[in-house]
Amino acid sequence: MITKSETVLTVDDEDTIRRLLYQKITSEGYKCLTASNATEAMEIVKNHDIALAILDIKMPGLSGMDILPEIRIVSPDTAVIMATAISDTDTAINCMKLGAYDYVTKPFKLDAVIMGMERALEKRRLILENRDYQEHLELKIKDQAEKIRGSFFNAITSLAYALEAKDSYTIGHSQRVAETSVAIAGAMELPFATVEQIRLAGLVHDIGKIGIRSACLNKAGNLTEDEYNHIKTHPSVGERILSPITEDHEILKIVRHHHEHFNGRGYPDGLKGEEIPLGARIMALADAYDAMTSLRPYRKAMTDIEAWEELKTVLRYTI
Repeated sequence: MITKSETVLTVDDEDTIRRLLYQKITSEGYKCLTASNATEAMEIVKNHDIALAILDIKMPGLSGMDILPEIRIVSPDTAVIMATAISDTDTAINCMKLGAYDYVTKPFKLDAVIMGMERALEKRRLILENRDYQEHLELKIKDQAEKIRGSFFNAITSLAYALEAKDSYTIGHSQRVAETSVAIAGAMELPFATVEQIRLAGLVHDIGKIGIRSACLNKAGNLTEDEYNHIKTHPSVGERILSPITEDHEILKIVRHHHEHFNGRGYPDGLKGEEIPLGARIMALADAYDAMTSLRPYRKAMTDIEAWEELKTVLRYTI
């Protein structure tokens, strides 16, 4: 709805026309400023919030047609109506192609001028409202995305805690693997979004172990072939657990493939070389390093130097 609080600028070299338009426009409740030439008009546009400008197409010096493009640059939200003689309507139509909203013909019928003004102001209002809606919609979408991301992170954290509650030997493992993976990815100067995917995947890369029998997870002696095959299902189980929580396929691929080997002898899919996603290769290193330097039921922890020596032989072939 037009509030009639908008300011209208009339630009015409004839003093009589400016006075008539001023009286009619202000009598309708609008604010009105006037200019007798293009230079005055541009100064007003630069220093005032002009909702609508009525430009005389033909004036001495710069015409209304000349300053129309300048107004569109300086004040793109200002609606413009061109004032023209009946014989020059083709020029007015060309002005509309350049961004004018409408045109009115001389000699003026003042009521028709007001009707044209109100149509132009209504169109302007709709454009501004639509832009405002789009901007707020983008903010709402961004806010909603942040909330969804927060919920996903909370779900990830809860799942990691659930795993640690089941297997005391994995306490802190997921957090350490995530931090080490992020450090590797950062050193490789990977994009922030990729590093974030790797971090989140690191927190839950072993979440599939929730579905692994405790007798296998905590067994002190050697695993039987069946037990080992059972443990090897945890990456695919983890992928299934996470699929309803996130649609981020990169995170799911990292979780599924973090036990693949560069030589193709890993699991669950036997991928090799660069068939293995980069994030999964990074996580395989971080996971192996943390496993080596952590106490397990079946062996003591390696020192950092021992673990590094073990990894050096495969490092250049993994990433």
